[in-house]
Amino acid sequence: MPLETVGARLRRAREQAGLGIAALAAQTRISQRQIEAIEASDFGALPGRTYAVGFSRSIARAVGLDETEVAAATRAELTQQQAENPRRPVQTFEPGDPARVPSARLTWLALAGVALAVLLGIMFLPSLFSPAGSLPSILPADQPVNTAAGSALPPAAPTAAGPVVFTALQPGVWVKFYDAAGTQLLQKELAQGESYTVPAGQGEVLLRTARPDQLAITVSGQPVPKLSDVQQTMKDVPVSAAALLARGSAAQTPVVPVPTATGNSAAPREAAVVQPREQRIPTPRVEASPAPSSLPSAAPAAASPAPTPAPTPSRGPGAT
Repeated sequence: MPLETVGARLRRAREQAGLGIAALAAQTRISQRQIEAIEASDFGALPGRTYAVGFSRSIARAVGLDETEVAAATRAELTQQQAENPRRPVQTFEPGDPARVPSARLTWLALAGVALAVLLGIMFLPSLFSPAGSLPSILPADQPVNTAAGSALPPAAPTAAGPVVFTALQPGVWVKFYDAAGTQLLQKELAQGESYTVPAGQGEVLLRTARPDQLAITVSGQPVPKLSDVQQTMKDVPVSAAALLARGSAAQTPVVPVPTATGNSAAPREAAVVQPREQRIPTPRVEASPAPSSLPSAAPAAASPAPTPAPTPSRGPGAT
C-alpha cells in the first residue's frame, strides 16, 4: 500500500492548480459527489471499476498528472480494496422502482381476468365452489322425499296383496310349509339369513315350526310382528298376507282405562270384545280346598251324626 493514495495525489494536485471541486466538475463533466469520493479513495461509491479508472484518468489530465500512471495506480488500489472487502451482491430490484412496478392498466386487466375465471367456474363447475349442493341423498332410492318439508315421508303400510317372506334369524330354523290339503311345499332347516317366499297362487298356506321367535316376517317389503316371541311349537298357522296382517292388528289391541266404583281410573287393561248377552256363559267358581294339617280337625256339629246311646242292661231281681 503506497503512503499516498491516488485520491490524495489528485486532491493535492487540484489544490496546487488552484481549482475548486466545482470548477473541476465543470471542466471534467464529473459530478462533485463523485470527485469527492475519488479524492477520498471511496471507489465503492462509484457505479463500477471502469468508472473509477476513467474518472481518475480525467481528473489527472485536468490537474496536470500523468493519466496513465494514475490509471494504473487506481487499478492496483481497486484490486487491493476488493481483496480486503469482498463485493456484496447488488440488489437487482429496488422497492418503489417505477420501471419495475406494473402499471394500473395491467393491474385492472389481471383483476378482471380473475373475476371472469371465478364466474365461469361457478356457472360450469358448481360442485367445486359448493360441494354440499351436489352430495347424493342418503335415503333409499325407493323412499320418496317430501321436498316441501325437507324430510322423508313415512313408509307405506303393507297390503294384503304383497308377497310374504320368512327369513331365519339364526342357523338351523326348522320350518314346514304346506297347503290346506296337506301337500308339502317346503320342509327344511333354514340357514341364518335364508328366506322363503310364500307362493301367491297356492291358496291357503299353513306353517309348522318350533322356532317362531327366530322367523322374521315381511309383507310387501314391510316388517310385521313375529308369530311368537318365545320358543314354542306352532302348527297349522295360516301365513297369507291377510292372516298375518290380521294377527298384527290383533296384537295391537287398544288400551283403555277402566273406571272403578270410586270414580278413579284403575290400571289400564286391554279392551275385551263384548259378546251378546245370550252368549255369555257364567264361569264356575272353584274354591280352593284347605291345606292338610297334622292335627285332625273337628267336624262341624251339623254335619256329624248324633251318637247312638248304648243299650241299658236290664236289671234282675235283687239288683240295686
